[in-house]
Amino acid sequence: MAIRTLDRFDLADAALQRADTLSGGQQQRVAIARALLQEPRILLADEPIASLDPRNGRVVMEALHRINREDGLTVVCNLHTLDTARQYCDRIVGMAKGRVVFDGPPAALTAAAVREIYGMTEDELERAENVPSTSLDPFLATA
Repeated sequence: MAIRTLDRFDLADAALQRADTLSGGQQQRVAIARALLQEPRILLADEPIASLDPRNGRVVMEALHRINREDGLTVVCNLHTLDTARQYCDRIVGMAKGRVVFDGPPAALTAAAVREIYGMTEDELERAENVPSTSLDPFLATA
């Protein structure tokens, strides 16, 4: 079962390797595989791509998306990049100051909702589009 699960993440060939010799992306995929072996009813992923490069982040998010689609397993991800949430998630819940300010499909996430989630004024949101670590510019077009 472990080898089959590792194979789903293209890691079967690394099954005998020590975890500390794996790359960050490989370690994340091993962690997901280990969680799946527990046969959970729901998978909680707290910032699963926070310390990964874009390529490995994509691999991990695609794996989580595949788990949801192929296994029918509910996957709850805590993400801080809206572009990633829009790309991989069917539902986005945005919170501000401890309360839900948005709950819906990615297509319904407007610039106004983003401003409320981040507590930004319209001017701040416009300036934020120049910040490389956040991809708010796609949301400006949906206002």
